[in-house]
Amino acid sequence: MKPFTVAALALSMLDVAGAAESELLISRAASRQVQVASAQNFTGSVKVEMLLTPTDASHRTSAGSVTFAPGARTAWHTHPLGQTLIVTSGVGRVQRQDGPVQEIRVGDVVHIPAHTRHWHGAAPDSAMAHVAIQEALDGKTADWFEQVSEAVYQAPPAVAAAPQAGAAQPSRAQQLLGDIAPKLAQLTDDVLFGDVWARPGLSPRDRSLVTVSALIAMNRPDQLRSHMALARRNGVTEAELVEAVTQLAFYAGWPNAVTAVGVARDAFKSDPQ
Repeated sequence: MKPFTVAALALSMLDVAGAAESELLISRAASRQVQVASAQNFTGSVKVEMLLTPTDASHRTSAGSVTFAPGARTAWHTHPLGQTLIVTSGVGRVQRQDGPVQEIRVGDVVHIPAHTRHWHGAAPDSAMAHVAIQEALDGKTADWFEQVSEAVYQAPPAVAAAPQAGAAQPSRAQQLLGDIAPKLAQLTDDVLFGDVWARPGLSPRDRSLVTVSALIAMNRPDQLRSHMALARRNGVTEAELVEAVTQLAFYAGWPNAVTAVGVARDAFKSDPQ
């Protein structure tokens, strides 16, 4: 074989190899599965959808979308090369050991340094979802420790007003229903918010918008008031809520929309954001 032919063949093989290494790797949404997080490392209802998984030793970055039901959180843990959290919906909490509990909201980005013992999860009365990005060291992305106790979890966030000394921290359902219908309060916490609201098919933000729209259409101002507040914590803006009211005036009735405007006015004044 002529030298020129051999050289040309070698170059063509290099081109093919280079092209293979340069191929884009796309993870299609339909190909990914949502899994229930291990009870050994999490408290409450937590769903995980892996977005990026290392394919070999040269690719050590992994990422997952993690959805926490209200009250759910990780156990204490560390990461050998640190971790970055990007909050995509709801309201959550994060804490490093010996540090204050911090409240996190939609759009917040949290960087956890390597080997820093910490936990993160949803607020007691709001679901939360975030994307977690970390790198593996010797094939390991995390070291897990004990669960976060209720006393640690219920500590008031640094940005929030502290509750009265000795006051319990019941859920919203327990406050509204627990004295008369404790089982209904339990089902509200465990099934409605612990399961239905935590399902991955809709984000907490979208579920809030659907729920608010249904309550406007049914003219349920008492429930609408609390769900408007929850919707704002889940990332729905005041402008979007008002736009929903305007849209529904033509589909659910003008009186229902007028009632909803009054509820929105009170909700916005009592909880300015």
